[in-house]
Amino acid sequence: MGIDRKNIDDKYKWKIDLMYSSKESIDKDIENIKSYINEIKQYKGKLSQSKENLYEALNIYEKASQLLQNLYVYTHMKQHEDTRINENQAMATKTDMLSTELSTASSYMVPEIISIDESKLKEYLEDEKLSFYKKYIDEILREKPHTLSEKEEEILAAVSDLTSVPENAYDMLSYADMEFPEIENEDGEIVKLTHSNFSTFLKSKNNRVRKDAFDAMYKTYDKYKNTFASMLYGGIKSEIFYSKARKYESALYASLFQDDISVDVYNNLIKAVDENLDTLNRYVDIKKKFLGLEDIHMYDLYVPLTESFDMKIPYEEAQEIVLNALKPLGEEYLGLIKRAFEENWIDVYENEGKQGGAYSWGSYDSHPYILMNYKDDLNSLFTLIHELGHSMHSYYSKKTQPYLYSGYKIFVAEVASTLNELLLINYLLEKADSKEERVYLLNYYLEQFRTTVYRQTMFAEFEKLTHASVEDGNPLTAKEFNNIYYDLNKKYYGNSTVVDEQIALEWARIPHFYSNFYVYKYATGFSAASALSQKILTEGKVAVDKYIEFLKSGGSDYPLNQLKAAGVDMEKKESVDKALEVFKELVDKLEKEY
Repeated sequence: MGIDRKNIDDKYKWKIDLMYSSKESIDKDIENIKSYINEIKQYKGKLSQSKENLYEALNIYEKASQLLQNLYVYTHMKQHEDTRINENQAMATKTDMLSTELSTASSYMVPEIISIDESKLKEYLEDEKLSFYKKYIDEILREKPHTLSEKEEEILAAVSDLTSVPENAYDMLSYADMEFPEIENEDGEIVKLTHSNFSTFLKSKNNRVRKDAFDAMYKTYDKYKNTFASMLYGGIKSEIFYSKARKYESALYASLFQDDISVDVYNNLIKAVDENLDTLNRYVDIKKKFLGLEDIHMYDLYVPLTESFDMKIPYEEAQEIVLNALKPLGEEYLGLIKRAFEENWIDVYENEGKQGGAYSWGSYDSHPYILMNYKDDLNSLFTLIHELGHSMHSYYSKKTQPYLYSGYKIFVAEVASTLNELLLINYLLEKADSKEERVYLLNYYLEQFRTTVYRQTMFAEFEKLTHASVEDGNPLTAKEFNNIYYDLNKKYYGNSTVVDEQIALEWARIPHFYSNFYVYKYATGFSAASALSQKILTEGKVAVDKYIEFLKSGGSDYPLNQLKAAGVDMEKKESVDKALEVFKELVDKLEKEY
């Protein structure tokens, strides 16, 4: 049995009731949102009639969205405190329905704005009040060449139920229907293999356990490989269908267009990583020596290098470490971190019914809140500093930008969180006072790098190759998917690792392949954070000031421009090269420890 929430000291619980102190205040906002929704409906078909109509509709929509965000965030965080409480579930569901109502009521706005004559719209935007919405409208107009007639848009909207079938079927087959066999664990117990314990088995010090888990997992996937191939092929065909219907050059171009990202960014990431595969293989060779293995297999890659080293880090100690690690970011930044600790921004410990994992969230009108399930270990320390990075990004953005431009794009979302982690590993390595601790930390960080930059880039390359093949008119079956994926593993790991034939099926395990061209953002975000953290550590205040300005910029500009102003140009391959240089230096340090 877990801990009951009421038995946890209040100092470890977030104070989200500052957002809504009573049911009456919630009901009042619900009524106000419904009133705004009714007002928005009155402007349907009238946006082009006058600049006053356009301004008033946008202004009402903005107010409704801001108010709804408060309600949505609060009710869902309340539900996450204890998912078993029916009252909280009902309130969150009610907010979901309200959100759908607002989306439906305002769905006419984008098509109507696009249909306004450009010279008339330009004249409207010269109005003092309407000029505030210029960037918002510019983003809508960017989509104009790829927006279809009202009837065609209706058809595409109706088709979305069909094109989501491959991903939904993947979830059902992977997590509901597939049955994995039992294997023998390190203690000789017979245990059923699952998605969640598979990663634990791959970290086992027992070679037999690792191999058994690996063989059992892919033997199961092999039984369903044709079904998985059919689903993935269907998913790729769906993306290509949409990109063609909307007149994009390719599915890749269509995906990157949303954030105004150049295809060069994607290609340069792959090129830079391809040119630095020798460092990856050198790291694996060193790992092989540490582990005393004659050959290293694909199922050996996740094994920790230290036999039994374990860092116990109570929450109070974690707070001190975080404050020390983030000193390079300056007093103002540290002051905000202290506020997060002292003013109950963080819900620290696990309790019965609490949502798992961790996140940073909040509305425009609240400070950020962090949900944790803190475990007194190194992983929890990294999670804490990671989520604080998100919170600081949100805090600066919301304090500086108006509501409409306060939300930052996903492309830059992981930069602030990862940069905090990089400063933490730098601090911990400096303070490490034993070889075992240094090796443990180096391995921890190198694995983060391997799995975030190298592995996600390999995924990105797989997506690029498979989409291009289908766009060229080639049908893909399990055989083709296996061949492409196996060859990539051979290219990435072949100079150091026995590339077991079962790894050819790993593509079937990756849910991200149904969110096309998303995985590259992990690698670019990590690379950008790596470059910026090095600047902060070497250049000091000048780099810090630029970085804080980046945090403050929110959604006021496109991601590549924001990063460029901060000091890293992701359109240049050198930005990824610099991050890979950091990986090389850490591999050198690990080799010296050996």
